[in-house]
Amino acid sequence: MSISPTAEGFRAAWRRPSLTLAEIAWRWTIGAAATAVLFFGLFEYLNTLTVGNAELLLLKSGQPYLMAQALAHIARGTLGRVLVSAMFAALMLSMFWSVAAALGRIATVRDLHGYFRKGAASTSDCPPRARLHSLVRLNLLRAAVSGAAIFGFAGAFIIAGFVSTAEHPRPGLAFLLFLPLAGLVWIIWGGLNWLLTLAGIFAARDGEEALAAISAAAGLCRERTGAVAAVSTWTGLAHLVAFVGATTVVSMPLGFVAIVPWRLVVAVMILITLAYFAFADWLYMARLAGYVCIAETPGALLAPSPPRSLPLPTAPPTPIMTTPLLTTMDRDEPILSDLPNPVSE
Repeated sequence: MSISPTAEGFRAAWRRPSLTLAEIAWRWTIGAAATAVLFFGLFEYLNTLTVGNAELLLLKSGQPYLMAQALAHIARGTLGRVLVSAMFAALMLSMFWSVAAALGRIATVRDLHGYFRKGAASTSDCPPRARLHSLVRLNLLRAAVSGAAIFGFAGAFIIAGFVSTAEHPRPGLAFLLFLPLAGLVWIIWGGLNWLLTLAGIFAARDGEEALAAISAAAGLCRERTGAVAAVSTWTGLAHLVAFVGATTVVSMPLGFVAIVPWRLVVAVMILITLAYFAFADWLYMARLAGYVCIAETPGALLAPSPPRSLPLPTAPPTPIMTTPLLTTMDRDEPILSDLPNPVSE
C-alpha cells in the first residue's frame, strides 16, 4: 500500500496544531520586530528633515511639479545616512531572524520526526549546538541569496533603462526587457531559497553541515522527484487559492467606509490579514511535514503500486479419450477386397 506524503503532511499539520502555533510564534515575533524598526526609523528620518523658506514656498504653490521638486530637495539632505542605517538594520534583523528560525526549525522537525517515527527516538547523536550552528549558516545563506536577488532586480532595472534614453525614450521596450530579466532573477532566487529551506530539514534532524545538508536535499529531490513535486504543487496551489480569497475578502470592507467608522474598517482588514498569515503558516507546516514524511518513509512505500493485471484466458483442456482404439480390421469389408465389386459391374 503506497503512502501519499501530501495527505500525510496535511494530516500531521491538522493533528499537531502546536507546530503551527510554534511557527506563528517565531515568525510573527520577527515580523513585529521588523515593523517596529521600520516605523521607528521612519519617524526618526522625518525628524531629521529640515524645511527652508524656499521649500515651504514651493509646497504652498499648489503646483504638482513644484511640490515634487520641493519634496525631493527636502528628502535629499539625509538620504545617505538613511541608506546606511537601513542596511545596518537589515543586517541586524537578518541575524536575529537566522537564530530564531533555527530554533523554531529544530523544534518543529524534531516533533515531526517523532510523529512519523511513531515516537521512536532519533538515530542521530549530534548535539543540539551543532544543529543550531548548521541551521544558522543555512539561514544566513538564505539571507545572502535574498540580498543578491535585490541587487539582481536593481541590475535588471538599470539594464532595461539603457534602451530608453532622454533623446530616444522607449518605455515599452524597456518594460519588455525588464520583465524577462526580473523573471529570471525571481526563478533563480526562488529555486535557491527552496533548496536551502529543504536542506534545513537534514540540518535539524541529523545535524549535518551546511554543504552536506544541501547535498542531502539535492539527493532527495533526485531520488524522489515525484513525491517532492507533488507536495510542493498541492501546497502551492492551496496557498494561491488562499491568497486570492484573502485579497478578495479584505477589499470588501472598503465598500462600507461611507456607513461605518473607518477605524472599524481598518480593524476588520487587519484581522482578515492576520487570519490569512496564520493559514499561510499552517500550509507551510503542512508542506514541511510532507517533506519530512518523504525523508522518513522508505522509497518502496512512496512508489505507486503497480496495476493488477487480469489473468489471461486459457484454452479448455483437451478431453482424454477413454475408449480403446480399434487395433483389428474387418477383412470382409468390400473396400478392402482384391476382387472387383460385383455391384459396380
